[in-house]
Amino acid sequence: MREASNRSNRHVVYETLRRKVLTLELPPGASLSENELAASLGVSRTPVRESLILLGEEGLVRVFPKVGSFVSRVDAARVADAQFLREAVELAAFDDIPATLDPAVLAELRANLEQQRAPGLDLETFFGLDEAFHHGLLRLSGHGNAWSTVVAAKGHLDRARRLGLHETNGVGRFVDEHHAILDAVVSGNISHARDSLRAHLRAVFDDIEKTRRRSPELFAADDGSVPVRRSIAVWE
Repeated sequence: MREASNRSNRHVVYETLRRKVLTLELPPGASLSENELAASLGVSRTPVRESLILLGEEGLVRVFPKVGSFVSRVDAARVADAQFLREAVELAAFDDIPATLDPAVLAELRANLEQQRAPGLDLETFFGLDEAFHHGLLRLSGHGNAWSTVVAAKGHLDRARRLGLHETNGVGRFVDEHHAILDAVVSGNISHARDSLRAHLRAVFDDIEKTRRRSPELFAADDGSVPVRRSIAVWE
């Protein structure tokens, strides 16, 4: 019973820390203190340490001996790999779109698009709607279960997407692109839907480059730089 409780506790801590990293609550390059994280989460250091190890295996956290643990900075190569996987899955799914679309899923997608148009929508709410929309497209093709695989692989991409959203002047462009993709699917023009989705997904690279120019400290350098321990650990 106690072992099961420990596993559950570790899972909750891991999911909480992973969410904080992906949503930029813990931004790229942030120093991570096991003691402070444990105190804020109301747990011992053990599940925090174990969770940081798991996040390190995902490349979302880096541990530097005698210096400390840090949220990893955004790695352009990892972002490109995640984008490659996501694009491959979502575009391939269009091959299996049936002639008659599932009316329930289609209704959900249309309702989702209406919510995306809501005035004053905060970025995190939009991000959730965006995720649900793309999941819905997979569900139309009968491959909804593949979404969990995509989600597990795109942590680095999601951080970059959120940084990009903060660089844009509103989300109207993305909503318009979502509408165009769904309209093409509904009209049976799958070729156009595929081209539109590909362009939509790849736009993240332009947003990332704008963010990199403005805030290069958020991105991994090519020189293998590491933080330096002073009174606090800082990146150089």
